Amino acid sequence: MPRGDKSSYTDKQKRKAEHIEEGYEKRGVSKKEAESRAWATVNKESGGGNQSGSGRGQKDTHGSARQGGRESGSSKSAASRSAAAKKGWETRRRRGKD
Repeated sequence: MPRGDKSSYTDKQKRKAEHIEEGYEKRGVSKKEAESRAWATVNKESGGGNQSGSGRGQKDTHGSARQGGRESGSSKSAASRSAAAKKGWETRRRRGKD
């Protein structure tokens, strides 16, 4: 099978790659680069081409889909983290634990 041949991918993987590609194009990435990134993402999530049919192939990890929007390892706002730190400090101070 030559490189770039997509025949071993399932219909679901092809649809997913197309959807991801459209998202990259909306953000101003070139058509060729968007396609390349989309297939890289599909490969990362599913481990490459799977055979079609129920229960065939490997389960998707969705790892790359979860990365967005989670900077600094926390989903809380800076103000919320600061308030929690201050509350914890006051509690330790009151109890005499340093």
